[in-house]
Amino acid sequence: MTRAEWLLLPGERGNTATRLDERRTDGMTWSAGNQAQALVHGAAYFAELLAAVRAMRSGDLLLFTDWRGDRDERLGGPGTEVGSVLCQAAGRHVIVKGLLWRSHLDGLRFSEQENRRLGAEIAEAGGECLLDLRVRPGGSHHQKMVVLRHPGRPELDVAYVGGIDLCRNRNDDVTHRGDRQSLPMAAAYGPHPPWHDVQLALRGPVVGDVEAVFRERWEDPSPLSRSPATRLSALLHREDTDVGRLPPQAPDPVPCGTHTVQLLRTYPNRLLSGYPFAPDGERSIARGYLKALGRARALIYVEDQYLWSPRVVACFARALTRHPGLRMIGVVPKVPEQDGRLTLPMNLVGRVRALEELRRAGGDRVAVYWPENHAGTPVYVHAKVCVIDDVWASVGSDNINLRSWTHDSELSCALVDESPDPRPPRDPGGLGDGARVFARELRLELMREHLDAQETEGRQAAARTAAPDALCDPAFAFGAFEEAAAALDAWHASGRRGPRPAGRLRRYTAPEMSAAERAVATPLHHVLVDPDGRPFGMRRRNTF
Repeated sequence: MTRAEWLLLPGERGNTATRLDERRTDGMTWSAGNQAQALVHGAAYFAELLAAVRAMRSGDLLLFTDWRGDRDERLGGPGTEVGSVLCQAAGRHVIVKGLLWRSHLDGLRFSEQENRRLGAEIAEAGGECLLDLRVRPGGSHHQKMVVLRHPGRPELDVAYVGGIDLCRNRNDDVTHRGDRQSLPMAAAYGPHPPWHDVQLALRGPVVGDVEAVFRERWEDPSPLSRSPATRLSALLHREDTDVGRLPPQAPDPVPCGTHTVQLLRTYPNRLLSGYPFAPDGERSIARGYLKALGRARALIYVEDQYLWSPRVVACFARALTRHPGLRMIGVVPKVPEQDGRLTLPMNLVGRVRALEELRRAGGDRVAVYWPENHAGTPVYVHAKVCVIDDVWASVGSDNINLRSWTHDSELSCALVDESPDPRPPRDPGGLGDGARVFARELRLELMREHLDAQETEGRQAAARTAAPDALCDPAFAFGAFEEAAAALDAWHASGRRGPRPAGRLRRYTAPEMSAAERAVATPLHHVLVDPDGRPFGMRRRNTF
């Protein structure tokens, strides 16, 4: 296997303006020698982030971007509120710089006030947190990253990239009882919505790549907003709109592991004036998927908040059509986060049509599920994860839809481990690539949770000695999900008589929508829910 068969080569990113691919003397568009750790669930991520930030001292550098930031969200117990932790770091003379999306109105269930409050609190403590509206109309900055650099102590450098915001609802764990600090969602999820999510902790040279992504946005000379009303509001609220200087970027941390990581992004084709680092936008997340799906032969495993848009899932459908042995598993939320009379249909119609296309292509080789906790409450799947043939893994802020692939700003990590996994089947795809430790273990960890077969110390020891694990076999794993969901569905259908079966999976059945409902919901879906940020020619050809 060569990384070039799975990852984007120079020129394949489709954006020559970024300096991200010019950082290395070897000309490679990825970094090798990294150590990546999957932090499954907000509780695991928040605990590690809290310890890492508290260990920072004067002169260290803390950079972050976020879609939503709640200053009172606790990373741990009392006294660990996001705002307090970041302000305490600034008080220790850590250089704190943040970019928060200048959100839509709170009345539309967004976070305008919360993002403004967190930014103001950090500024008062001596840091700098700007509200960024350099997006397409109706778009958002959706990247979720934190970069911690330590001059003189580079062994502590770390970057966190994934789907977890520094805000309410996210602090859940494997039990999925929900975050006690909750935001309202669809009624099905209850007062404390259970939340399933993934973040990566990255160490090694890739930390410099993540920092470079932050710096490109921070150093964009464009005003934070082109809207006169927004600029007036910023003036009235005495917001900081002057971008302060960053210290020079330190050398990348030295190699420390076996993981090759490529950063993939989405930036839209902005009207009137583009980004200096992506004047025609960037769609390398889409391009990364397209390249990896070209090698899919055994199993595509996806966990995704949305999994909608026929124009996006078409590439998955093509893979299923070309390779009759290929299977696909999707884990999605039972219902969208908003369940209003207008918002529910325009959210659902994209998934209904996307799943119809996938099932036309793959038939019973496509299986989609939603998880519940042991109390029977649906778990909201916010993860953005894909594993293909236990070789290529992707974790990021992007969902499988047009908005994430073309319209909003997104950041994702495509990862290929240099360490082969010796457990059978050693080469599930049959192309000579060989299963890889990181991708396989990420898939197994997520699957074990959904099957109520979480790792024990004994299982971890078995993995280290290459003991067989039946879930390594894609066909067995596909059947295990099917069997577990059938048993749990039958238990619910019987009125929950007898012991609850192991597992947390329920079969996802798309709701019926009449032709009239589709006719009304589809244009709203395209305009409001899943807009297209590509240039017109790409839209017409459905290319990325």
